[in-house]
Amino acid sequence: MIPSQIARALATLVATRRPVFLWGAPGVGKSRVVAQVAADLGMDLRDIRAVLLDPVDLRGLPTIDVAGRARWCPPSFLPDDGQGILFLDELNAAPPLVQAACYQLILDRQLGEYRLPDGWAVVAAGNREQDRAVTHRMPTALANRMVHLDFETDLDDWLGWAQSANIRSEVTAFLRFRPRLLHDFDPAVADRAFPSPRTWEYVSDMLAAGPDEAVEYDLVRGAVGEGAAAEFAGFLRVWRDLPEPDAVLAAPHEAPV
Repeated sequence: MIPSQIARALATLVATRRPVFLWGAPGVGKSRVVAQVAADLGMDLRDIRAVLLDPVDLRGLPTIDVAGRARWCPPSFLPDDGQGILFLDELNAAPPLVQAACYQLILDRQLGEYRLPDGWAVVAAGNREQDRAVTHRMPTALANRMVHLDFETDLDDWLGWAQSANIRSEVTAFLRFRPRLLHDFDPAVADRAFPSPRTWEYVSDMLAAGPDEAVEYDLVRGAVGEGAAAEFAGFLRVWRDLPEPDAVLAAPHEAPV
């Protein structure tokens, strides 16, 4: 499903409080779409990176009440009221014991004495096994209790977002010219950098900062990889030499040819 379809599907699933798992390659924009859906629905978003948690973090800390009994104090990052989306990012990359705690939260909407408020929906996301990322296979009992959506990139969708996000025009023009390079990830190739919606946003931010000409290419290469950077550099040489359209229209006989 392309991002706009994912957003519409999430709006339905959040309304029905059905847990959902987004599967997609690194850098395609899974977390950004979840954040946008929460904003569009006017809901809070709690973004929890499961891979950074220890098994005891979700359960909280024990305390002794006035009756002398032990009770658990849930962590502050778990909601206690209102409406929102509890986003468990990189869930299938977390250690198995952390995943077990998250699964109870997903399936039972509670963890020990803590109960997830009725106004909150659970959305999880992770990379696919074929992406050669750090993942753990999801138990079939859990998989059968979630709605699974496959996230794919789409140039038109990304360009619509890029306009609202003020992505540099030379980046959007290049990707219209070379749409395959919006996301060019090959898990069989051990490249440290590769083009993705996320890394093209990095390129836009770096160009907006006005980098020194001597290091500009290396910065782009560090974000999107050698091949995409070489093509983009060639495109920029032509782009930056083009005359201004307004100047051509104002004095067509004096325009450089």
